[in-house]
Amino acid sequence: MTATERRERQRAERHQLIITTARELAEAEGWDAVTTRKLADKVEYSQPVLYGHFANMQALRDAVAVEGFGELHERLRDARLEAPAAEGIRAIAASYLAFAAAHPAAYQAMFILPTRVQFGSPETPAPLRAGFNEIVGAFGPPNDRNSALAELFWGALHGLAVLQNEGRMPKQYQEQRVELLVTLFANAPA
Repeated sequence: MTATERRERQRAERHQLIITTARELAEAEGWDAVTTRKLADKVEYSQPVLYGHFANMQALRDAVAVEGFGELHERLRDARLEAPAAEGIRAIAASYLAFAAAHPAAYQAMFILPTRVQFGSPETPAPLRAGFNEIVGAFGPPNDRNSALAELFWGALHGLAVLQNEGRMPKQYQEQRVELLVTLFANAPA
């Protein structure tokens, strides 16, 4: 390995360490606790080193979001592939809501906090596009109808996730809500 390759590898590792640490800090204490000073202390690098990787906290949150989209895509894919075809919508719903509940700070970075991550455009990151395609796949082959169903289903799941994470809906009825949602979408008219 050349010195240049080693420096590039170390830079990539430091970049990932910053993302991982920011995410862990946000999950433990909330995004307000993620400051450059606190993050620099945790990763044991100076603030200028952080700014060498991320221009600002927005860029760092966007990196956390893109990483979260990759994880969500993997979970949705695995859930859809492991479920019988008739249960794909239910598997997607359960996996999506479980991710949102298990990773509330990442979910906030992905869908709630201001972001420069582009949705539904040529600049949409591949992990976000792949995750959305898993939702479309639960409805069948990609076409305009299934994409529209996927958007509506995603919107409904997002609403459930946010309301549940914020404690605005009783947890004991979550299973019933999901069952109703799945039934509505599984029986959507052509």
